[in-house]
Amino acid sequence: MRYVLVSGGVISGVGKGIIASSTGLLLKTIGLKVSSIKVDPYLNVDAGTMNPKEHGEVFVLSDGGEVDLDLGNYERYLNITLTRANNITTGKIYEHVIQRERKGDYLGKTVQVVPHITDAIQDWIERVARIPVDDTNEEPDVCIIELGGTVGDIESMPFVEAMTQLRRRAGKNNFLQIHVSYVPVINGEQKTKPTQQAIKAVRSAGLIPDLIACRCERALEASSVDKIAHFCQVDVEQVIVVKDMPSIYQVPLLLEQQGIIPLVRSILDLDSLTISPALSQKGQHTWTQWQSLTSSENRYFDTVTIALVGKYVELHDSYLSVIKSLEHSAMRCRRKLNLKWVDAEHLEPRSRDKDPARFHKAWHDVCTASGILVPGGFGQRGTEGMIAAAKWARENKTPYLGICLGMQIAVIEYARHICGLTGATSEEFNADATDKVIMFMPEVDKKTMGATMRLGLRPTLFQDGSEWSRLRALYAGKTEILERHRHRYEVNPSYIEKLEAGGLSFVGKDEKGERMEIVEIKDHPWFVAVQFHPEYLSRVLDPSRPYLGFVAASSGTLPEITNDYANGSGSVSGLTNGVNGINLDGKSGLF
Repeated sequence: MRYVLVSGGVISGVGKGIIASSTGLLLKTIGLKVSSIKVDPYLNVDAGTMNPKEHGEVFVLSDGGEVDLDLGNYERYLNITLTRANNITTGKIYEHVIQRERKGDYLGKTVQVVPHITDAIQDWIERVARIPVDDTNEEPDVCIIELGGTVGDIESMPFVEAMTQLRRRAGKNNFLQIHVSYVPVINGEQKTKPTQQAIKAVRSAGLIPDLIACRCERALEASSVDKIAHFCQVDVEQVIVVKDMPSIYQVPLLLEQQGIIPLVRSILDLDSLTISPALSQKGQHTWTQWQSLTSSENRYFDTVTIALVGKYVELHDSYLSVIKSLEHSAMRCRRKLNLKWVDAEHLEPRSRDKDPARFHKAWHDVCTASGILVPGGFGQRGTEGMIAAAKWARENKTPYLGICLGMQIAVIEYARHICGLTGATSEEFNADATDKVIMFMPEVDKKTMGATMRLGLRPTLFQDGSEWSRLRALYAGKTEILERHRHRYEVNPSYIEKLEAGGLSFVGKDEKGERMEIVEIKDHPWFVAVQFHPEYLSRVLDPSRPYLGFVAASSGTLPEITNDYANGSGSVSGLTNGVNGINLDGKSGLF
């Protein structure tokens, strides 16, 4: 097993995840089987209870794992299916070690950070790295490990020590480290001193960077590269310049142009591996498609304007997978995405009294958008604004896509204004309401927050009589699809008959026919809402169908896109959303 460790210094948020994902993609283009692990040094067991405005979105895996958003990048770039075990946190490691100590596994020894915690980290990585993650069902050749945070942080030190030990345990030519650093520009001059100090700190901690990836706003001058190479004691070729690009999907092209593949090939002695000709050919085909799709993105002249009506719009990473799905779909439709961020609270009447300018600006963005998207979320705040946006989309034939909460919002709006249930609401918003058209799922634990929702990959069956469905057509007429879920509330079955009589079609349901999964309005260019989160399965070369249909309808290309998928030529890469060897019971079988 070969390992590629991606660490960061100077500041956090320098793009380690994109560099890790891009490196993995490039390794796949030469026929290697690649897996990935994200290390998060926080004490949370998982990301499920974190505030999205503080840490960004919670990404959900097929096995129901609630993990860091970087695992979404890995899956999107590498087209692999990871498990919850691919996200290591301090909480998970300490929980595992303490459980072993309680069982007496350490035979009465004093349990310490070194060696017990560091050994547990290494053991975890070695086991997870060997789990098949793609349709080959074979052990990966290379595992990309991203060390979250910044080297030098107190909480990350056990992991840093574990990585130094893993390098020795892995052996020669089996471990490579890429250290990502930031090169600031002050008064027009590129400053290399922070990178020099960061490399010193990394080495003093026991790690030895093989490649230094320098994040910068513009390409580094030759003198700056020479200075970094000289004072960090590496060859000039080992300094990789990662300048800001028009699109993050062009980062793999940037790394490839600087010869990162030959460097990694040499350091990890990849020529000694037996590479399948079929995988090599597939990798080259994927790379050709990637280059074609991403390099032409800047040449799109027509734009598609989407209004995202949400409640966490202050931090765009709160909706990272949603944004990526829109980007994937826009590229497939050959359009430039113009995303308008609309705070749902600003659409509510009370906002007009508090700040009229903000109120009218929000409504201007909604009314002039080509499509309106209401994504997932929790809590009552801003929901009346979302309902107003859904009503506008329905009445004015503007394409609408509702995701999770966005579907519940669409049902509430329809119940109020079409079915005469003027007090319709959700149990989440008002538990004492008379017409709770959205209810708490009875089997979900109301007292425990972590990992108690309906999570992971689950089937949705298109219902008889739904052949007219625009969304079903994009799934090539399939009767059953698999998508990932994350929710506690669902449409109340007691109101289904009344809603359908009013013209709201529940075209997709769960395997028992009890849970409403897809709602669609027939007499509308595109009014689709889904209980699942299709953004979690969207890929650069294989966009999520609900998002693709939404963007296509918003850009006037839906007939063309639908025709492509109907005859099987829709997906650029020929890939399909589905399961790659993941059990649906949410268990990884590790430890």
